[in-house]
Amino acid sequence: MAIVGAFMVPHPPLIVPEVGRGGEKQIEATANAYEKVAEMIAELQPETIILSSPHTGAYYSYIHISPGEEAHGSFASFGAPQVSITQKYDRELAETIEYLAVKKDFPAGTPGERLKDFDHGVMVPLYFIRKKWTDFRLVRTGISFLPLTEHYRFGQIIREAVDRLGRRAVYVASGDLSHRLKKDGPYGLSPEGPVYDERIMDVCGRGAFGELFDFDESFCDKAGECGHRSFVIMAGALDGVAVEAKALSHEGVTGVGYGICSFIPKGPDDTRHFREQYIQRMRAELKEKREKSDAYVRLARASVESFVRYGQKLSMPEDLPLELTYPRAGVFVSIHKYGKLRGCIGTIRPARECVAEEIIENAVSAASKDPRFDPITEDELEWLEISVDVLGVPEPIDSPEQLDVKRYGVIVSAGGRRGLLLPDLEGVDTVKQQIDIARRKADIPSGTNLKLERFEVIRHT
Repeated sequence: MAIVGAFMVPHPPLIVPEVGRGGEKQIEATANAYEKVAEMIAELQPETIILSSPHTGAYYSYIHISPGEEAHGSFASFGAPQVSITQKYDRELAETIEYLAVKKDFPAGTPGERLKDFDHGVMVPLYFIRKKWTDFRLVRTGISFLPLTEHYRFGQIIREAVDRLGRRAVYVASGDLSHRLKKDGPYGLSPEGPVYDERIMDVCGRGAFGELFDFDESFCDKAGECGHRSFVIMAGALDGVAVEAKALSHEGVTGVGYGICSFIPKGPDDTRHFREQYIQRMRAELKEKREKSDAYVRLARASVESFVRYGQKLSMPEDLPLELTYPRAGVFVSIHKYGKLRGCIGTIRPARECVAEEIIENAVSAASKDPRFDPITEDELEWLEISVDVLGVPEPIDSPEQLDVKRYGVIVSAGGRRGLLLPDLEGVDTVKQQIDIARRKADIPSGTNLKLERFEVIRHT
C-alpha cells in the first residue's frame, strides 16, 4: 500500500469542549473542518497514522521518533484530566523508519525520548480522529532545527518505510500557523504574522510544496509560526506524487492562526520532486554568486577551503590587490549555510600586518573555532555563503541615540568584558535589540552601566 492521504491540522486545546468550556465556539469553523478531516480519515481506513508534532521534543540536529508499544496523554495541564487517550504504536514502522535513517546517514531515531506522554500537538488531532476511526496504530515524530530540506528528506524516508512494509497510512502534520496575528492576542502582533498565514494557506491550498522552501527562517521566526517544519515533513512524504489539495478552513480570531488542508494522492508525478528541484536551483544560484564575489570574499573562501580540505593555512596569494595587502583593519568573516549562521569570528582592531592576513586567519577561525558550532566539514563547502566585514575605527558615543542599526555596529563594555555586534543584520531591527545582543554575547548582566562605541563597516558579499 502507500500513504493514502495527508492532512495539515492545528492543535489548540481550546477546541476541545472540556477545555474550552464554551470558548471553543470562537473557532467553530476550525472544529467543523477538523470533523471533516476525521471523516475523511475514516473513509481512507488507514492501518497507521504518522503524526508529527512540534511539541513532541525538538533537538537541534536530530529528529526523534517515539519508541515502544504505546503511549498515553491527557489534557490535565489544560484543566481537563478526564479527557485522556491511550494509543498503540506501530513499532515495526517506527523501527523501519529508524533503520532507513541510519542507513542513509540521516540524524533520526528512537533514542533520547524526553516526553513519553502525548503533548497537545498529538492529543488534539487524536481527539478528533478517534471519534471517527480507532482501528489504527500510530507513529509519532518530532521536528528539529535542521534545514527545511532535511525535514523534507525525513518525509521521503518515512514514505520509503511505508512502501517497504506495505502499510496503508495517513500522514497528519500537526502545527499552528502564526502566533502573532493580533495586538490583543497572547503573543501580540507582528507584521509578518498575517503575511505568513496568507502565504502558507495559499501554498498548501494549492499543494505547491516546493514553495515551502521559500519561507525565510528570519521571516518565520518573526511570524511566530509553529508548524512549518511539520508541514515540510508531510510534503516530503508526498514527494513525486500528484495531490488533490483543498483548504478546508483558516481562522485567526484568537491571535493564533489555525489552518486545515487536505491532500489526497492521485498518482505519480515526476514534476513534483521538490527537494531535488530546490537543491539544483540553490546550487546554481550559489555558483553564480561565488563567481561574482570580490577579492575579499574569494580570499576568505579559499582560506576556509584550504583548511577544511587539507588542514592547512592558506599561503598569502601573490596576486592580491593593494587594498588587501597594505592597510590594516579589524575584519569579521561570517559564514552562512541555508540562510542560517554557521560561524562568525573577527577582530575589532587589526591584529596582523594587513587586511588579507586578517581575512585568512579569521576565515579559518569562523570555520573551525566558533564555539557555537561544530567545525565545518568538506561536504558543506558548496553550500556556504561567506561575507567579509572590514571595520572602521570604533568611536566612543554618549547614548544609544547615536546608533543606527543599519549604519553602525556597536561595541558594549563593562568591567573588562566587551561584546560586539555588526550592523545591518537580518532580524536585528532596533538599537535596543542590537545593544542587548552585544551585551549578552559579552555575558554582561542586564542593568549594568555600559560603555558604548560605534563603528562603520564595508561589507563584501
